[in-house]
Amino acid sequence: MDLRDLQKEVHTVAIAHGWWDSARQVPEVLCLIHSEVTEALSAFINNDKDTFREELADIVIRVLDAAEYYKIDLEKEIIIKNEYNKTRPYRHGGKKV
Repeated sequence: MDLRDLQKEVHTVAIAHGWWDSARQVPEVLCLIHSEVTEALSAFINNDKDTFREELADIVIRVLDAAEYYKIDLEKEIIIKNEYNKTRPYRHGGKKV
């Protein structure tokens, strides 16, 4: 299964479980993704490796779900962005971390 197929499957599961009974706006969807990031951070802080792994998966699942709902070919976008990133300078933007 490629990422495009997984994206479609993840969204189908989300629909079947009631996550899209009504339309969601981008801010709500991004908050749901952010909540998964927060849960991953909490698991990391608590040294709960199993939950940390699960929450990382939840982040990706939420992103794939959103991409499918908004009709974004995320696999294509990732490939394009990765190719662009290859051209960027070391630690571009002057970020320290």
